[in-house]
Amino acid sequence: MKSQIHIGIPLQRNIYDVSGRLLLLRNKILHSELQLKKLLSHGAYVDASIPDDVEEDILFSQSRQSAAPVGLLQEWEHIAGVLQTLFTHPERKYDFPAQVAKVAEHIVTLHDMNADFSIYRVIRQENYLASSYGYTHGVHSAVLCILLSRHFDWPADRMMSLVKAALTMNMTIVKLQGKMAAQKGPVEKRQRAEIFNHPEKTVALLKVLGVIDINWLTAIEQHHEHEGGTGYPAGCDSVCEIANVLRVADVFTAKISPRTFRAALSAQEGISHIFLDDNGGPMSMALIKTLGIYPPGDFVRMASGELGIVVERTANAKAPIVASITDMAGRPVSRLVRRDTQQAEFSITGNVSDKSMLQRLLPERLYGFSIVNPLDLPLLEFLFG
Repeated sequence: MKSQIHIGIPLQRNIYDVSGRLLLLRNKILHSELQLKKLLSHGAYVDASIPDDVEEDILFSQSRQSAAPVGLLQEWEHIAGVLQTLFTHPERKYDFPAQVAKVAEHIVTLHDMNADFSIYRVIRQENYLASSYGYTHGVHSAVLCILLSRHFDWPADRMMSLVKAALTMNMTIVKLQGKMAAQKGPVEKRQRAEIFNHPEKTVALLKVLGVIDINWLTAIEQHHEHEGGTGYPAGCDSVCEIANVLRVADVFTAKISPRTFRAALSAQEGISHIFLDDNGGPMSMALIKTLGIYPPGDFVRMASGELGIVVERTANAKAPIVASITDMAGRPVSRLVRRDTQQAEFSITGNVSDKSMLQRLLPERLYGFSIVNPLDLPLLEFLFG
């Protein structure tokens, strides 16, 4: 095993523990002997008997089952904090563009483990701290950017430029965003002035930090611009496609995020806003096809009388898989049952507005995720440790 792992060199194969659970994905890098010893102490091994193509099929199958790869929930929870660390005195960070790239790659990896769960995290935001909004919003926007860029069949490098733009688009106002999300009133006049100028200031900062990727920079520069010159700060008449996608991701995730002074819009209301904004054009259609009418995380009522959480999309945008959390009389149940809402008796009749019963509903109960990392060391520490 040890002979097949080298410090500083991407892993050639996926790494498993003795029970066959995935620990580290191929292409990840160990940065120290301490990390290697930690990995080996948990009985890690490479199953050389599994051909590459079969191994990929196994991983895809695992990601579609209720038992997700170990530590997935925990890994998602780390990312906002990593961004906060990265954005604190970014000029002191070694090779800032490469660090952002690592975070972006990690988000794509987590998303690919279970795309429905990554959407769930975007939709279900009741328990996020308002003060951390500036960081969580970037992560949520990045998830939507992955979904939309793949819908449009963009090449991987263009998608990664967009994901990095989503993570960094608000660097110069990230603390202000947290303050605005927590304040008891709407945006103030002086705050609007900072918001108006932040695309240009962020692009200028990123250039100083060594970013030279034109797609990354242009997406941020134009992500508040709008066709016809009605956007800001420059009032551009024509906006590039990558900036349009970033704007949609930014606006949609902002609309469905709660604030201290206002409730979040539903996913359907957020989609409706985008639909009206582009007159039912490619962006709103892509959003609907990507998320579905009822995306993972939606709290819905079924024809049976049961209440449930959408947990998985299907080919039918109106009929996802729902995990029932109550019985037909609306009483909470101890055992969740997945319902196929394409069946008439379980068809969705609408959203549930009262979300009080969701406050203590753990996502691992819906998806069956283990939140225990057998390495006792988050994957992100392998990236930044």
